[in-house]
Formats: sequence, C-alpha cells, structure tokens
Amino acid sequence: MNAKEVRGLSTEEIKTKLMNTRQELMNLRFQMVTGQLTDTSRFKVARRDIARLETILNERVRNEKEGK
Repeated sequence: MNAKEVRGLSTEEIKTKLMNTRQELMNLRFQMVTGQLTDTSRFKVARRDIARLETILNERVRNEKEGK
C-alpha cells in the first residue's frame, strides 16, 4: 500500500487498517518466536505500513486543528 492509496481512504478506514496492520505485526512476532515464520521481510513491510498510516493520520489531525 503506497501513500497515494492511503490518502484516498477515509480517516476511519485508515484507523481500521492501522489496527489490522499492528495485529499483523504482533502475529508475525509470535510466528518468529515459534519458528513458523519463513519470510522475515514481512516485518519491514508491516512496520513501514504502520509508519505510513500514522503519518497520514497525523497530517489529517494537524490540518483539522489548523482549520484547513
């Protein structure tokens, strides 16, 4: 998911995706500990998705406060 796709979502959809991505990251951590995880690159993708979602969400909050 890239930033352009995220910006097209509503605020509630972004919050939902953020929650789901955090859940996915937690599941990846459990899989890593139990030895079930084979594709460790999914960690990087999940962390970056979380950062992207939080950044765009914070931009929206900041713009609402400024009255734009």
